[in-house]
Amino acid sequence: METDNGKTKKQSGDALTKRELVVRIASETGMNQLAVHDVLQRSLDYIVEALEQGKHVEFRDFGVFQVTLRKSRIGRNPNKPEDIVRIPPRKVVKFKPGRKMKQIMLQPASSTQA
Repeated sequence: METDNGKTKKQSGDALTKRELVVRIASETGMNQLAVHDVLQRSLDYIVEALEQGKHVEFRDFGVFQVTLRKSRIGRNPNKPEDIVRIPPRKVVKFKPGRKMKQIMLQPASSTQA
C-alpha cells in the first residue's frame, strides 16, 4: 500500500514479531521456546551494544547495520510555520542490504503479496 508521497505504508499485522520468530525457530529446531528467546534476545543485545560502541554489524549476504551522524538542521512547526526550530545532530542506525537480500528484493512481487 502506498501513500500520497509514494512511500510504502505499513499495515498492522504485516510485521514479523520476535515472538513469531521464536516460535518458528523453536518448532524447526526442536529447542524450547525459552532457550530460543534467550539466544535471540542476547543476539539483539550484542548488536545494540556494538552499535553503541560505534562498530558496524555485518551479516554476510544479509546486510550491514551502521551508525551515522545526522547533521543538525533547521525545521519548522507545521502548525506554526513562522516558528523556526533548530533540530540538533543525532546518531541514527542505517541498514544497507547485502547481496542476497538485494537479489531477493529485486524479484517481481508475486500476486500473493498484493
